[in-house]
Amino acid sequence: MLNDHQRVVITGLGVVCPLGRDLDSLWNNLLAGKCGIAELSCLPADSNTVRFGGEAKCFTGDIGDFGPLEKSLQRAIKKNQKVMCREIEMGVAACQMALHHSGLADPATRNPERTGIVYGSDYILTRPEEYADGVKACFDDHGQFLMPLWPGTGRPQVNPLWLLKYLPNMPASHVAIYNDLRGPSNSVTIREASSAASITEAVATIRRGAADVMLAGATGSRLEPLRALHFATSEKNANDADPARMSRPFGKHRSGTVLGEGAGALVLESLSNAKARGAKIWGEVVGGAGSAVCGELHSKKVDNIRVATANVLRGLLKKAGEAGVDLAPDQWHIHACGKSELEHDRSEALGIQDVLAGQSPVVTSAKGYFGNLGAGSAAIEIVASCLALANNVLFPLVDADSIGMDCPIRPAKSSDSPGKAFASLSYSGQGQAAGVFVRSVVSA
Repeated sequence: MLNDHQRVVITGLGVVCPLGRDLDSLWNNLLAGKCGIAELSCLPADSNTVRFGGEAKCFTGDIGDFGPLEKSLQRAIKKNQKVMCREIEMGVAACQMALHHSGLADPATRNPERTGIVYGSDYILTRPEEYADGVKACFDDHGQFLMPLWPGTGRPQVNPLWLLKYLPNMPASHVAIYNDLRGPSNSVTIREASSAASITEAVATIRRGAADVMLAGATGSRLEPLRALHFATSEKNANDADPARMSRPFGKHRSGTVLGEGAGALVLESLSNAKARGAKIWGEVVGGAGSAVCGELHSKKVDNIRVATANVLRGLLKKAGEAGVDLAPDQWHIHACGKSELEHDRSEALGIQDVLAGQSPVVTSAKGYFGNLGAGSAAIEIVASCLALANNVLFPLVDADSIGMDCPIRPAKSSDSPGKAFASLSYSGQGQAAGVFVRSVVSA
């Protein structure tokens, strides 16, 4: 049995997503069935990539979008925004809002030596305009690019700090510096599996006694111009004419994924630390699990997403059982990755069936409301499920009455209860999967 120093609870939540950048907006929009997928304003007008997506229009980059901050912290963040791309800005904002929500925003309320961060992201692409001036300086009168001019003429035109705007470890670095977090710090970059992997590592950090408090989560975007082009050419994107029906996880009429952006963050702390300061607890992280499965094993084609999903869910249920969680189907729910992709949804559904057979709880996926936000998706989905437990109401799976025959799941409907716990599942298209199991009732 874990003692109170090893048990890890959630005491703060922060989000930036297409449904809002505060918890009330996210929850109320989910309950109302509002869709955050709309016509995009963040891609070039002449782009033929995608027309609709889950854009976090609530986040403009204004310092007010980072939540309530002391003046000195406002100045520090604002000064350093010149070395933050949008994904990093959203991640910093989600973390700052989670700290405020937890009651730990004031440095006097936490021990800096015992507070750390593990934060994830997608791989972040440098925007071409960073090099534009340097490239232009190397053209001759005939419009030919002269490579020999680059070292002395072109490169000096590039901002020497450009790289800092795109390094995937920078969200964690910025947050640690601004808040004087001197505990363990790490970064995770495994696409959609990043959030759960970050939370799992943060939980392990607290359990091994290296910290009392950890920030965890991830930020992601599939709406940066070059990334959007990449995904538009490498994945099947939804083609429904109605944005509100574009993302239909496990749906019979799903036509592909929807690109989006967002960031989520959780404040995790030992139960003993949370009790000592009288913190509000949003759930207990019973455990996390991960799996990476190659699509080609010993010259045999393997459904890597199916196998990885099953591995993760099996690991989560083992830890939940060891913690004494009631795993009767009506006592918990699954928050699936549910990308609305034709093949991947089928694989995830079969992976769930492989583990649970006919004993599956209801399955939901918030991607039906805002699309695939990349690495930031699962953190926001975990926040959404925490809110569902707190309110004892579960938002339904979009198009729950029309689930594909190839997806043997039990879809969550508006009449279903969230139970008292949930498993969050996420995976990348490369077969990297991760998940966490959270319960709401924490006994003394």
